[in-house]
Amino acid sequence: MNDISNFSGLSGSGASELFQILRDGRPRTRTELADLMGLARSTITLRIEALMDLGLVGYVDDAISTGGRPSTRIALKAGSKVVLGIDIGASHVRVALTDLLGHRLKENSQSIEVSKGPDVVLECAVNLGKELLESTNHSLSDLLSVGVGVPGPVEHRTGRPFNPPIMPGWNGFDVPGLLKDHFNVPVLVDNDVNIMALGERNASWPDVDNMLFVKIATGIGSGIISNGRLQRGADGVAGDIGHIRVHNGTGTPCHCGNLDCLEAVASGPAVAKKLRALGHEANSSEDVIALVSSGNAEAVHAVRQAGRDVGEVLSACVSLINPSVIVIGGSMTLTGEHFIAGIREVVYSRAIPVATQHLRIVQSGSGLDAGVLGASMLAIHHAMSPKHIDALVNGLKSD
Repeated sequence: MNDISNFSGLSGSGASELFQILRDGRPRTRTELADLMGLARSTITLRIEALMDLGLVGYVDDAISTGGRPSTRIALKAGSKVVLGIDIGASHVRVALTDLLGHRLKENSQSIEVSKGPDVVLECAVNLGKELLESTNHSLSDLLSVGVGVPGPVEHRTGRPFNPPIMPGWNGFDVPGLLKDHFNVPVLVDNDVNIMALGERNASWPDVDNMLFVKIATGIGSGIISNGRLQRGADGVAGDIGHIRVHNGTGTPCHCGNLDCLEAVASGPAVAKKLRALGHEANSSEDVIALVSSGNAEAVHAVRQAGRDVGEVLSACVSLINPSVIVIGGSMTLTGEHFIAGIREVVYSRAIPVATQHLRIVQSGSGLDAGVLGASMLAIHHAMSPKHIDALVNGLKSD
């Protein structure tokens, strides 16, 4: 998924446009590159040399000879530079070191409550990231960017969380600034569901341009891919379906201050609360999953109804966004088909047939990896964008 700015022949250094051609990893000769760009070989050579000085491209094995001297081919050096993807959850931090083609080199994780605050949690992330660099024989000079997902709303322009309900002490905190102080590279921050949408699409649906990723766990939210691009909206809260009111509520208060929000009715903790009222030992999503796995009929019914409640909101989303795939992720999917069956039941019966005739509603293929995969992709998209490549080339010129 190329979630990057458009580039043109007028871009700052010219090398960035050449790099956008080579970023697919396919080796090409100077002649092929000159023909693709409509430029002289001498100009192509200068731009290749600039990218080589940055360590981003290099020579590969000789092309097949047709009788004369074989042409040298140039390709992206995917493993020469790396990015870090950081997935911060309600109770964990996962960090992955990834090459420029999105292949994970190594990852690590640690259980930690996000409620401990940004200083403690981000220190954990920094330590995990530096350990990964060291254990793979990479230095900070090999790192191009860092992508971060957090479990709350984020002001996209600044990368600062705003009014995150389960993140006390994080409101307005300069997450990019703190991490940049440690890694000295650009840091991109987004909410966890947007990040998971990027990761899921890259891993499982690279050819799908219109997709909705829905996470149902402690909270409920969605990430929107439309026309191949992640949609954040005017203020970065596009896809916040957890606070849409559902008809099945019984006056249930939500932490946002309203009643009968989808999150207050159908999230993991909400289902656990309903089961406690029926006399079951259920204090978390994990307890709900265990009850369903044991075949408890009341738990199965509660999960199926939660799926219907989610389906009620998604049926409206289908008419508004018209996705070809809805991917369901988060811990509640571990209840098996019961939850997704409830979603399908309502979406396919309520949404207009023209919007559902080709619609697929599926469980996430990336599972718990979606967050860290998406954070890595966010970092890669920035690191390989024309603007960033131009900045790196201009930095070489000024040295």
